Amino acid sequence: MAKTSTTSQGLRAAIERSGYYPALVAEAVEAAVGGEPVRSYLVHQETTFDQNEVRRHVTVLVLTANRFIVSHTDEQAADSTSPTPYATTSTESVKLGRISSIVVSRVVANPESYTPGTLPREIVLTIGWGAVSRLDLEPAACGDPDCEADHGYTGSSTADDLSLRVSEAGDGPETVRQALAFAQALSEATADLH
Repeated sequence: MAKTSTTSQGLRAAIERSGYYPALVAEAVEAAVGGEPVRSYLVHQETTFDQNEVRRHVTVLVLTANRFIVSHTDEQAADSTSPTPYATTSTESVKLGRISSIVVSRVVANPESYTPGTLPREIVLTIGWGAVSRLDLEPAACGDPDCEADHGYTGSSTADDLSLRVSEAGDGPETVRQALAFAQALSEATADLH
């Protein structure tokens, strides 16, 4: 479930509606936000399947006038470090000026008959601020098919701090709409800085 709003009360209500450890998630998010007014937010709960286990996690994105805040909470089964199930929650606060890229990938059905304003089937929101980069390497080669020399490696580095997938089938059309609204608000906020 995702929600966007301009109030801290709306953010708290969206966290409560997600039903995913709302007291824990809200406390972490509210501590990170502090007294700043909330301009926009997105609450996204996702269920994943890990071998024979079902795992849930929630990501909360918050935009204030000066910062982009990411909170992520995962639940874990009992293990050698804890005899009971537990949750881990983390928050990161990023100054808006540090955000280097915002990528919104849209998947649309029947693109030949696409009408502007039609909701995408899914979106992937990727936000980069330089904390994490993905490095894709592969062996370099020359054009000679008989060459056995070592040409080193070639590759690319991609900012990959946060990637969030929201789909109409899994999350509902309103969630896709809200994710797009958050992406637009974040994009506009960072454009004002450059």
